[in-house]
Amino acid sequence: MTINLFGTDGIRGKVNLGVADEAAAIDRLISQREISPPIYRLIGEALGHSCEVAGNAIVVIGWDNRPANPILAQHLTIGLNIAGFEVHHIGVCATPGLHFATLSKGAEFGCMITASHNPIDDSGLKIFTKFGFKTLPKLETELSNNAISLSQEDREVDDIEQLKLAIPYSTEKAVDWSSINHSKWLNQRYQGLAKLIGTSLSAVKNFHQPLLIDSSQGSGKSWLAAWLTQQGLSATEISNSAPALNKNCGAGDLSPTQEWTFAEANASSHELIRRLPNCPAGTIVGAALDGDGDRCLLIESTSTGFQVIDGDEIADTLVNCLTNSGHECHLAASIESDLSLTTGLERFAMPVKVSETAVGDRWLAAKLSNNQFNDYLRDQSFPKLVGVEDSGHVVLASPHPKLTGCWSLVGDGAMTLVAYLLSTTKSQPAAKMQRGWKCRQSVSNVDRSKWDGKNQLSDLIERTFHATLSEVFTIDGWLRGGIPGESNLMLITCQISGFKLSLGVRNSGTQEKISVSARLALGSDISGVKSSVDAVCKILEEQMTTR
Repeated sequence: MTINLFGTDGIRGKVNLGVADEAAAIDRLISQREISPPIYRLIGEALGHSCEVAGNAIVVIGWDNRPANPILAQHLTIGLNIAGFEVHHIGVCATPGLHFATLSKGAEFGCMITASHNPIDDSGLKIFTKFGFKTLPKLETELSNNAISLSQEDREVDDIEQLKLAIPYSTEKAVDWSSINHSKWLNQRYQGLAKLIGTSLSAVKNFHQPLLIDSSQGSGKSWLAAWLTQQGLSATEISNSAPALNKNCGAGDLSPTQEWTFAEANASSHELIRRLPNCPAGTIVGAALDGDGDRCLLIESTSTGFQVIDGDEIADTLVNCLTNSGHECHLAASIESDLSLTTGLERFAMPVKVSETAVGDRWLAAKLSNNQFNDYLRDQSFPKLVGVEDSGHVVLASPHPKLTGCWSLVGDGAMTLVAYLLSTTKSQPAAKMQRGWKCRQSVSNVDRSKWDGKNQLSDLIERTFHATLSEVFTIDGWLRGGIPGESNLMLITCQISGFKLSLGVRNSGTQEKISVSARLALGSDISGVKSSVDAVCKILEEQMTTR
């Protein structure tokens, strides 16, 4: 049986440092989404089996600030050393910083030990190829099968040899990659985009001074606010007072459609939301990154409180700005984004190609690069490519640190923030996206094996959607299908009373839950759609929950 240990974005699970047996570690990852040191050694060895390791082939390892990560890095190093790689540690960094280090060092792979926005007790692994792209299921399935096969072999290494194998070829100061190198790279990307659209951060007007930056206690807390201030945009970091990485801070606690009254914000336990200043409506007051720094959501004031500026609005504002500056763009949006449903291409001053993708920023990069992962993008200026998920993942071009005119693609919360702020100085308010309505609900503690998007339960869910919507709307063009990269997704598209509707049901790739999403174009009654989603979630809870 083919098994893929990877989810939507790498491997993630709750850390258990007490597991030493490799076969048990594989079983616990599959059955309980629990991650342990042997998993990292197995994946390290499997990387060697999945490619021909040439002499001095480099692998770079970085990690976010989770307590178990240094131990997990040691075990990954053991596996990589056994496989014959030259292992370089860059320490605590952001995921985009690890991407940059992979390209800078000409590495075969870059390995980021993180669980992104998950709680601090979790960890995981994201892998970049030598061209700066995240792995796709074909390689991940090969790695998984190799790791499972290795776990069933007798491959004991004595304690003394393990101590030797846990030592990397080189260890660099974390500050070099978490602040010095990442900030220099951000400055290069900022200068390129600013030149392209003819503006600068000092031209940003509609923000509260200082802009509140919440780096979720990730590596950005040590440098991002200071870097923004140096560019002429006063900013201050607030996550240092949070109790831990991702706890009461960061983008992981926020949702794309979230809003607060002034009273709700004042009473919030979230460090950023609690500190938001009372400003005129439309003022940008804060920005939240997640723990590994690869996504960003902004907050703006309203007449009654505050609301999230999500990834969709960030990307729409950027594309608006680029087209107004005379540039044609390619926009890739995930199935949970508004943009592929309600963009309205006629709004833009120049042509925009729009593509829809599976969930996960790797699919955005794959679509924008036409799936050509065997080479870099080529552009002498700045590729006009934008990938978006409403959760705040915005994938943009990143210049190769050594090869002029060569580009990769990566999501970087710091660059997302910079791109949005720059875009506000040039975009035209009249061309802003006419937002529809969307909702996303999850059912937790489920047995995900009971859903595959094609079985009897899936058929029941489709019938429930159709029956409940029919009570309120006239339905036309009902179509059930899927999308490449989402093997268990049931995607339904139709028109209800003349307006486009998209419905999606899929297992989470990172947690024991199943998600139901609905996107509705502007102008229709939402109550009937919300009732339909509620009815579906009730059935999924009855049929899939484990407790």
